[in-house]
Amino acid sequence: MKQSAMAGAGLALSSYAGSPLIYGAPSNKIRMALVGTKNRGTQVGTLFAKSPDVEIGVICEIDSQIASKTVDEIFKITGKRPKVEKDIRKVVTMKDIDAIMVATPDHWHAPMAILAAENKKHVYLEKPCSHNPAEGELLIKAARKYNVLIQMGNQRRSFPGVNQMIKEIKEGIIGNAYFAKTWYASKRGPLYLKDAAIPAHIDWELWQGPAPRKVYKEGYVHYNWHWFWCYGTGEAPNNGTHELDVARWALGIDYPTKVISAGGRFHYKDDWETPDTQTITLEYGNKASIMWEGRSCNPYNYLDAGRGCIIFGDKGTVEYPGGDGYKIFDLDKKLLKEVKDGEALDLTNTTSATAGWDFYHTQNFVQAVQGKAKLTSEIEEGHKSTLMAHLGNIALRSGLVLNCDPSNGKPKEKEALKFWDREYEKGWEIKV
Repeated sequence: MKQSAMAGAGLALSSYAGSPLIYGAPSNKIRMALVGTKNRGTQVGTLFAKSPDVEIGVICEIDSQIASKTVDEIFKITGKRPKVEKDIRKVVTMKDIDAIMVATPDHWHAPMAILAAENKKHVYLEKPCSHNPAEGELLIKAARKYNVLIQMGNQRRSFPGVNQMIKEIKEGIIGNAYFAKTWYASKRGPLYLKDAAIPAHIDWELWQGPAPRKVYKEGYVHYNWHWFWCYGTGEAPNNGTHELDVARWALGIDYPTKVISAGGRFHYKDDWETPDTQTITLEYGNKASIMWEGRSCNPYNYLDAGRGCIIFGDKGTVEYPGGDGYKIFDLDKKLLKEVKDGEALDLTNTTSATAGWDFYHTQNFVQAVQGKAKLTSEIEEGHKSTLMAHLGNIALRSGLVLNCDPSNGKPKEKEALKFWDREYEKGWEIKV
């Protein structure tokens, strides 16, 4: 599979002078710290552990029970037990760590990546890359200032089938591609927070980190923080970022000129804050438009897939059901080409629909750090796609139609700008 990843579309080897190993161990392996190892962190972290070019040196986790389980998982794969350190501020100063993987709650993504960059560590950063647009801008600034690699975990950028699909679209197989419809559908249940004592195995202070302080509630940790604005960003950045990224990539566009969104918490009346039902429409001048539909509590599918993208052109249409395969039709709905997934994918898995294919993306990061490849999702591209979902949330929360600067996506409406950044806990502010 490693050889396939290296040969796959989008992973062409090339020199990259800006990505040397910071600390060249005698083994020439990249020593990594895995930060946040519940759910998605375990899936991505074990892929790094299976790479012959990586050594997992540290597990950084605020939950001692999860840290212990992760150490056991890494030991099963490598025969070595990583050190455990719960404070990221200590991990980034370790001289024998070259790179970190960040798979924490969203409010920690950019602050951790920036701390790592300041200490000359490369970063594999799970999506969304930021909790708000301003953090995305700071991430780009940090990568440039400190000359480090930051890759966002929008893994479809490294899938060989998706790369082939994008190549064919850009070569004109459906003519001028001008509109894309994207979606995500799931069946999440209701959520009610409960008063509770902080479990002894959780460091609630470190878990909150840069976020304004709140009283601990049973229900925040370890997944449902996604649905609270203080810590998460809702379904659009959580899952919509993937298909929005594919659509933007296919249409060859950067920042929108206009954004509209509608939705709310419609399915249940509970403690969940972010929308469970949402549509986002982004316009790119007179060139193109993209629409995302999110349904967190109704799993009705399009194309027999819970997530995906349909790309429309003036000569045909591409159906992409979220994995590594696709179909191409002409304007008479005649099937011109079908590319099937290389293996069965579980598209209902809410933490990773494509776990078997994520190796392509993690291996691309490893090769880039080694100076053998260019990143397939360098942080500036990751920010542009994450921003699409952020702008949808800003339009929804402000109740405004956003008119955006096409050079950076920033809304011109003053009322919308209060959502461009966030309030930080005193002493935890981030800057570059």
